[in-house]
Amino acid sequence: MSSPAVSVPTRTPLGQVAREMAEYGVGSVMVTEGGTLRGIVTDRDLAVRALARGLGEDEPVDTVMTSPVITVGVTDDIHEAYRVFRRSGVRRLPVLDGHRVVGVLTVDDMLIDVFQRLADMLGPVAWSILEEPPGPPAGDTRSHGT
Repeated sequence: MSSPAVSVPTRTPLGQVAREMAEYGVGSVMVTEGGTLRGIVTDRDLAVRALARGLGEDEPVDTVMTSPVITVGVTDDIHEAYRVFRRSGVRRLPVLDGHRVVGVLTVDDMLIDVFQRLADMLGPVAWSILEEPPGPPAGDTRSHGT
């Protein structure tokens, strides 16, 4: 997960939200009030919900945020996160410790996990292949020349 999550108060102007996303290189920000998660806004929300509706950069972020937010807990295992992604269709999951946002888990994070698990599994197979040079299967007496 990415930690810490970038968050803004509920009344933050949309222009400031866009600048925060650019400054921190993130595609979403958590919208909080009193330390509690109230919503999430993505770069797509800014384009589709704000710009397409003609909202100005001074409009508050809570006018375009998604609420309630689908989340996972900091103690949930990775399999629970996979299930939540699969069921919900979202691309970003805030990670909560109680009511406090401690990070964001993205579909990209999950893909990295999948590739790492695949590499861990295939590593020994790859090494065994590298130790035996490729050639005809044992017992193959056919000519492989021209």
